Amino acid sequence: MGFAGKSGSRARAHRGGNSRLLRIIGGTWRGRKLRFAAAADIRPTPDRVRETLFNWLGGHIAGARCLDLFAGSGALGLEALSRGAVHVTFVEQDDTAARELRARLLEWQAQGAEVRRADALRYLAGSPGSPFTVVFLDPPFGSGLLARAAGLLAERGWLSPGALIYVECAAREGPPPLPEGFTALKGKQAGEVGYYLYAHATVRPT
Repeated sequence: MGFAGKSGSRARAHRGGNSRLLRIIGGTWRGRKLRFAAAADIRPTPDRVRETLFNWLGGHIAGARCLDLFAGSGALGLEALSRGAVHVTFVEQDDTAARELRARLLEWQAQGAEVRRADALRYLAGSPGSPFTVVFLDPPFGSGLLARAAGLLAERGWLSPGALIYVECAAREGPPPLPEGFTALKGKQAGEVGYYLYAHATVRPT
């Protein structure tokens, strides 16, 4: 199934010197620092990209059920919990990254969160429980996993009607081709990162 976390040589090329320390931008945990293991080869979503993303999501994050695929540092899912998401499932294959994420959730006394150490595509091939209203889809750049993961999300019933899907990829690749039923809502670039928000089915954020 290939890559399952934000690991591999492509991720290594996009990692900056300060990428081992992140901060939560908004909500209950605003200002808290998030450290992740140097041994975990992770490409975190930059602060300014996360800020724009959660401005896009607006009031849709409070009460949301979120899926953070290819979770890496877990920054996206943790930001969602900080801003009022009722549940986040983190899926990350790297053992060190998953262990650090569990430790952070315990330290911060997070409610409504679970970490699944698993290959993302194998996880999506399983049987879904309650569908998700927001999905963070940020595989390693150049891995070719975006369309495959998006297809499994839709085909296997992981998405609630009107679910919002955040997609991150290399800016030079442009907006990724996604299956029928995904409607592009927003899109921007920040340096080498291209990031986009899609809706599944008909509900659109205001």
